[in-house]
Amino acid sequence: MKVLVIDVGGTNVKVASTDTPVPIKIASGPTMTAESMCEQVLAATKAWKYDRISIGYPGPVEKHRPISEPHNLGPGWVDFNYEKALGKPLRFVNDAAMQALGGYKNGRMLFLGVGTGLGSAMVLDGVLVPLELAHLPYKHGKTYEEYLGVAGLHRRGKKKWRASVLDVVERLKAAMVCDCVLLGGGNAKFMKDLPAHVVVGSNANAVLGGFRLWDDALGKRAARQ
Repeated sequence: MKVLVIDVGGTNVKVASTDTPVPIKIASGPTMTAESMCEQVLAATKAWKYDRISIGYPGPVEKHRPISEPHNLGPGWVDFNYEKALGKPLRFVNDAAMQALGGYKNGRMLFLGVGTGLGSAMVLDGVLVPLELAHLPYKHGKTYEEYLGVAGLHRRGKKKWRASVLDVVERLKAAMVCDCVLLGGGNAKFMKDLPAHVVVGSNANAVLGGFRLWDDALGKRAARQ
């Protein structure tokens, strides 16, 4: 079985497959709709061979459907018919959950994705638990995402941004009684001097998570979320 993995982000849509595991990028942004995403993915992968599709979506998902519109993309994602547009069986999961699934090894792990926004998920002894922490209040009337997302990085600079990331990591790790924290997303590379229980994940985790949605017991549990 060959799998196409689509990782939808606020800056780029990354696309990979069993035969092409290094992702290609398609620019996204606030004007990208679900229809245009599907059209561009099909055009970019027209020579690829695959049987199944995994989609990581930047928002809450239930029963393989997005249940709210994304904050950093265009409209029309909730009611769109993805299977009809893409022509293959597919599984939807929150994008942070897909990265967490790809980076999980054992125990109780919290995942935080620091990219355009803030993604979050947990894996508890092999059970994937998607989270939605980004828009909860954090400090001074602003949310976690406003501090840890790309807008917070640009507004406050790398030094203050790093301090906020570590502060949030420790707060959430303690609150959720986790063994370790996996940092992902495009801005995780800017972190320095991390404690032993915090690891920066590989860029390949989202792709591996997309494969795992179809291939193993961990993915089967994730697909039921």
